[in-house]
Order: sequence, then structure tokens, then C-alpha cells
Amino acid sequence: MRTLTFLAAALVTSAAWAQTPPWNDLGRNATKAEVQAWDIDVRPDFKGLPKGAGSVALGERVWEAQCASCHGSFGESNEVFTPIVGGTTKADIERGRVKNLEPGSTFPQKTTMMKVATVSTLWDYINRAMPWNAPKSLKPDEVYGVLAYILSLAEVVPADFTLSDQNIADVQKRMPNRSGMVFYEPLWKANGKGDVANVACMKDCPVETTIRSSLPDFARDAHGNIQEQNRVIGPVRGADTTKPAPTAPVGSGPKPAAVVVAAVKSGDGDVKGLLAANSCTACHGMSQKIVGPGFNEIAAKHKGKEGLEAYLVGKIKQGGSGVYGSIPMPPQPQLSAADASTMAKWIAAGAK
Repeated sequence: MRTLTFLAAALVTSAAWAQTPPWNDLGRNATKAEVQAWDIDVRPDFKGLPKGAGSVALGERVWEAQCASCHGSFGESNEVFTPIVGGTTKADIERGRVKNLEPGSTFPQKTTMMKVATVSTLWDYINRAMPWNAPKSLKPDEVYGVLAYILSLAEVVPADFTLSDQNIADVQKRMPNRSGMVFYEPLWKANGKGDVANVACMKDCPVETTIRSSLPDFARDAHGNIQEQNRVIGPVRGADTTKPAPTAPVGSGPKPAAVVVAAVKSGDGDVKGLLAANSCTACHGMSQKIVGPGFNEIAAKHKGKEGLEAYLVGKIKQGGSGVYGSIPMPPQPQLSAADASTMAKWIAAGAK
């Protein structure tokens, strides 16, 4: 009897597993070319590093054109990001451990070159994420050059050095903090204990809670309506930051309705979509200054200026500094004339 019961249960279970799951026919396998396009990371053993070479001189030219506006001409920062270079010494290069990271150090700020242990990390990040307004636009030789320039500023390599896939492993041996990584075993133990303790609520849980994450009122709309910026197409859910923050506890009340955001258009299309797609809102708020002035501030400052649209198109495309302080705006060569004109018309009309 037990045998029959066991067999019946096994048959039922097998039948359940034999059913095709509802998501089985969704999507398709990625092609080899699609995988290769995403598989661009560079590991500490330099697996994934493309062939190429770039001199310090090449890197300096690229740096001044595309990096200095945010990082300063010498990696010292330009009121935008923390410094990349500084805080390391020749003694650090010799021993592979940065003294200014040790307890008791009074060095005012941790720079990138102080913290990073592997030169591959720098190559990988520059290649994938820089420049900020046009990530992945640098060619491999330009990435090698930019990295060589940074390393020369930190005196890891000489000023006439050419960094390449052939000598980068030797450069790794001179990284100031190459011995600064610490292996913390508990983080890697699958059977280890967690570093926090809590009890999950499984029944009779409180209906309401006051725990929430929110922006202060003055910063809520700094980047425009976040709800409209999640994706350029398809349903999105999120806070409408053009309205005051909700006061009701999280989880109470009706669920927010899905919002369909139109695809970004050129010419006379969705200007706010263009601003988001080209990372303009990373530096400019709608009304408040972030790195550069708010769009409303620009409109107010130049209101009534003769030839304003042409002036703004030139500033958008070519960049510049001095109008709103010392922080330069990088040029935007990727923008078409039509898109630059759309942005300029919108700003000239009051940026509303």
C-alpha cells in the first residue's frame, strides 16, 4: 500500500514538473555578438583587456577635452567630484601600501589613487563609464592614454610613458595601494552567520509603518519629474516629484497608476526626454543649481537677449565657462543641430 501511495505521489509530482512553465516561451537566447557587446569587463588578471596602447601625451589631450571639466586639469577635482590624484608617495609605490590610509592619518581626503588596488579597475571603469555625458565613447587607445595620464600625475609612470596591454602587468607592480586589499573571510563563507539580526514578521504584522525614504522638499524636483525619467518607453511606477511628497504611510491607499512615457523624439519632440537622454539633468536642475545653473535660471538670466536661441545652441554644442562661475561645461558634440535647437527654444521660452 505504501509503495502504491509513493508511486502515485511520484507520478503526480512528475506530471507537475513536466508542465511547461508559463515563462518558457518568453524572449530568446542572446546571440554571441550580443553577449560579446556586454562582456567588456576587465579583471585583475587582465582577462578581457583589449589590445592597444596610449601615451601620456594622448591621454592629456583627451583629458583636457573630455575629463578636466569635472576632474580638474590635474585630477585635483574641479568642485564636482573628489580628487583622483593625491595623497600617495614614492614610498607608497615601493611598499604597495598607502600610509595616508593608516589609522591616525590626518590627510584630509581619500583620493582614487590612494584607495584603488588594481590598475585594471581604473581601466575598466574609464572604459565603461567615462566620460560622464558619453560613456563607452572612448576608443581603447584613448582609455590607455587617459589611464597613463592619471598614472603619470601620481608618479607611477614617467611623463613620456606609453601604457599598453603588453606592459600594464608591470605597472600593476607599482600601484601605491596594491597590497591594501583585505580578505574578510566571513563575507565569503556560505555557512557563516549574518552581521545583522532581525525577526521577519510572518503574521499579525502592523498594517502601517512610518519608515520611508524621501528627498527634502527643496531637492525633490531638482532633476525634474523622476517618474518620467525611469524609462523612455513602457509602463513605469514611481513618485511624481512635481507634487509634494505623500504623507500617508507606505503601503496605504491606492497604488500609483502606471505612466507610459513616450519615446524620445528629435526636432520638436519631447524636450525633457532629450535632456534626460543626454544626461543634461545630471548637472542642471529645472530651477536649482546642481553643478551648473538650473534651466529656469538660464532662461531668467538671458531673457530678452537678442539672438538668444542661436547663443544657447552655441553654448550647448561647444560648452564653455565663465558665465556662471569657474566650472566649465563640456561640449556636447553628440547632439544633432535639431536637438540642440529644440533645447535652446525651450530654454529661451522660459524652460517650462
